[in-house]
Amino acid sequence: MNASTDRIEKQILLKAPRSRVWQALADAESFGEWFGVRLEGQRFVPGQITQGYITYPGYEHLLMQVEVQRVEPERLLSFHWHPYAVDAEVDYSQEAPTLVEFTLEEVDGGTLLRVVESGFDRVPASRRDEAFRMNSGGWDEQMKNIERYVG
Repeated sequence: MNASTDRIEKQILLKAPRSRVWQALADAESFGEWFGVRLEGQRFVPGQITQGYITYPGYEHLLMQVEVQRVEPERLLSFHWHPYAVDAEVDYSQEAPTLVEFTLEEVDGGTLLRVVESGFDRVPASRRDEAFRMNSGGWDEQMKNIERYVG
């Protein structure tokens, strides 16, 4: 396993209290607002599936589905999903999912948010590089989105 190909790591200092950042992450409806997915009426519950349609133009036909792993208030939210699952003709359910972990840390000036997505080495080789590249860029965008949302 190669850390540089297996995992994406991003972080951002958010000028907001940890409780505000946690609410934006752990409340599924709030998460959907900044992340760009319809999660109205849903919750993030460990062991359960949360799903909704993407709201980004051109991707509205795609259903984002996550299986929530851990919810540790104001510290950690994690879920499994299938990275860059954008082909409606493909059944991704047989693939090993990646693990997305959001961790919060109180620091001077606000809250440090870290996102780590790991498990790309288990994504089928035929789509691994593209999934890694697209999700890496996607997490850059999502860091800006949550910064706007909590700011």
